[in-house]
Amino acid sequence: MTEYSNKGLLPAGLQDALPPAAEWEAHVIERLLGLFSRHGYRRVKPPLIEFEETLLAASGKPLAPQMFRVMDPMSQRMLAVRPDITLQVARIAETRMADAPRPLRLSYAGQVLRVRGTQLRPERQFAQAGLELIGAAELAADAEVVLLAAEALAELGVLNPSIDLTQPMLVPAVCRGLGLAPEQADAARLALDHKDAAALGAAIGARAPVLNRLLAATGRAEQVMATLNALELPAEARGLVAELDDLVRRVRKAAPGLLLTVDAGEFRNFEYHTGISFTLFAREVAGELGRGGRYLGGGEEPATGFTLYLDSLLRALPPPAADKLLFLPAGTPLAAAGKLRGEGWRTVQGLSPAADAVAEARRLGCSHFLLKGKIEKVSAT
Repeated sequence: MTEYSNKGLLPAGLQDALPPAAEWEAHVIERLLGLFSRHGYRRVKPPLIEFEETLLAASGKPLAPQMFRVMDPMSQRMLAVRPDITLQVARIAETRMADAPRPLRLSYAGQVLRVRGTQLRPERQFAQAGLELIGAAELAADAEVVLLAAEALAELGVLNPSIDLTQPMLVPAVCRGLGLAPEQADAARLALDHKDAAALGAAIGARAPVLNRLLAATGRAEQVMATLNALELPAEARGLVAELDDLVRRVRKAAPGLLLTVDAGEFRNFEYHTGISFTLFAREVAGELGRGGRYLGGGEEPATGFTLYLDSLLRALPPPAADKLLFLPAGTPLAAAGKLRGEGWRTVQGLSPAADAVAEARRLGCSHFLLKGKIEKVSAT
């Protein structure tokens, strides 16, 4: 029987971050925000919790099942803990920064909380870091965001990254052009998303062979685009394919070595996206490193951006270098200690005289110790 009175026990999907993991995550976040800043993205910091109706406005509705809710004792209104920061950045753009010149480039980092985890990400609380490009409908904005996502992974040293592009509006456009009933279109979209040929056949029979062709339209970007360009598609769908093809060409020109794939039928987790979207992966890491794409922000303003999931991202990074901590014996002059920190050392100050400075340094997890003004390395034993 679980002992819920145990102070060390946390609810499922929640965990404490301990040293050095917490420090490493903070370091990675600051590097990401520094990169975003160099590209002109200015940081915003929305609150962890706000009015439920605000988070549910517009594109937030698909995330409603993931929101923790609580009654505000002051306003007597329902509050919700954010399950995603993108929604809040869109609100800030629409309200607090409505008069700021467009396009608006904003970045963010913070914790989010969700009602349920997933099989690949059981964590219910995790850190996000990302950016939003708001008020630009040009394809150049999509290209900027995709390339910045790739640059962020490269900046951190993620090995074998890939970007999987999709156009969530493509299948609905094909279904509309074919005149499928709404229930048929929904069933076809679900079957294509799950790559289920039997379910697709049950939904549409043999009336729409183009949808069967879309079933196999997944893989290396250039190969998939050749397949899509060869299909006889309705006019609206042809326009979406042409836009996706243009983006692939732009990204390939700027980053010829990037592994770029396309999945023409995917739409899961892109429910609030309204245009080209993407998922970030690394070959040796299970699950997504992040997601991004085009959506309508507050006030139906065109926007695109991406979010990185720090829990997954950290698993894709090479391990951090071992801590270099310098033990300073009790009585070390403040000026000398400050000079060492100024030289880049992280110091641990002894608070009382130690009979064996080496043993004390080892006990406190230090890699080095100061002895008579000289820095020595702590031996393994």
